[in-house]
Amino acid sequence: MPLPSSSTPAVQIQQFYDKGLAHASYAIRCGRQVAVIDPGRDPQPYYDFADEHEAEIVAVIETHPHADFVSSHLEIAQETDATIYCSKLTGARYLHKNFDDGDRLRLGNVELHAINTPGHSPDSISVLLIDELAQTRAVFTGDTLFVGDVGRPDLRENEAVGGHAREALAAQLYRSTRQKLMALPPTTRVYPAHGPGSLCGKATSPDLDSTIGKELATNYALQPMSEQEFVKVLLADQPFVPKYFGHGVQLNKLGAPNFEDSVRAVPRLNPHAALQPGVLVIDTRPAAKFRAGHLPGAINLQDGGKFETWLGSIVGPQEKFYLLADTQIQLDAVIRKTAKIGYEGNIKGALLAPSVQPATSPTVEVAAVRQHPETFTIVDIRNRTEAHGKLFPSALLIPLPELRERIREIPTDKPVLVHCAGGYRSAAGASIIQAALPGLEVLDLGEAVTEFAPANS
Repeated sequence: MPLPSSSTPAVQIQQFYDKGLAHASYAIRCGRQVAVIDPGRDPQPYYDFADEHEAEIVAVIETHPHADFVSSHLEIAQETDATIYCSKLTGARYLHKNFDDGDRLRLGNVELHAINTPGHSPDSISVLLIDELAQTRAVFTGDTLFVGDVGRPDLRENEAVGGHAREALAAQLYRSTRQKLMALPPTTRVYPAHGPGSLCGKATSPDLDSTIGKELATNYALQPMSEQEFVKVLLADQPFVPKYFGHGVQLNKLGAPNFEDSVRAVPRLNPHAALQPGVLVIDTRPAAKFRAGHLPGAINLQDGGKFETWLGSIVGPQEKFYLLADTQIQLDAVIRKTAKIGYEGNIKGALLAPSVQPATSPTVEVAAVRQHPETFTIVDIRNRTEAHGKLFPSALLIPLPELRERIREIPTDKPVLVHCAGGYRSAAGASIIQAALPGLEVLDLGEAVTEFAPANS
């Protein structure tokens, strides 16, 4: 659905929201010209929007090289002859025009102005929509300002993505918000690049757009505080960093290859093909089917709302893997999700579930867990920010993204019981442990975890 636009009838702002990645991208149309901001990996929705309005995509703007998804900016530019705009600080390796403080782009009878707003990343920009009366109508904030939150400043510390200290970036973000974004008119609409559940922030609101006035009143990060206080508050309790984030930044600086071509290039295998030993198998079927039969050593990462995030959190960007699903439609869907984080080249082969799958997993008896939890080694694979209240006093906390690396910390003198917060992640966790410690009884508490109250409540 179109979002509220400026008072100029000719201007339309359309948000495209990918719930799986909590990613929001935008098309701004003025007459028959369209500018796209922070597009996702699949460019087709933006082509469809332009075609629907008999318009032409003339500009693609990247607010920064995103870590959590792969952008189609290069593909769109190659397909439509649109110009890519990004900050000169990006280090982009594709043809582009610099878009920094003072730079502007005309779109019909409105203008798009760049403002440098570093902090989430050193190269972040925001984009102002200025109407024909020179009034600021909207700001596209990328990952600098979210609804109810601001972007995290700790994703560029690795040398591969710049080696920028989180404290220094947090201080930059303090100045970007105070000196630039908070100075905009209160009626300015705010359109961020992410919504709730994004790992680029920690307290993002369910709302997908806002106004500067509303954010000044309700956003914790925009309340009166010193720079030192801001840095301390912002850095506290940030979520984990998935393994693929650095890979995403590098790929976006380079420009990703054509989406559909990349998807078609994934090798499709016969269900009974011999798989290379030592290569991961990612089984995307429901947990109950996996428990009833699976390939030895397979990881049960169910196709769900956050599949791509968890895939990129468990599997490193250099690891090859097989991808397995129940039907061709489901297999195609998970391949496309894999491509959204730039992992399609890691797929050694995609195949349907073979008819014979010799390994099985035991089913948990919830009553036994309730009555005698001490008879199990309980592994809590929730994230640290979730695990303040333990469900079991003796549980060993190993967040799922760390589990493969820390598997040897798990005692093997008792059956192992794995739990998360709602049941989705524990299927993956239990299968990872089962694959690494063959012969050990490993149980997945699954959705039954919701029946257990925190031990210290």
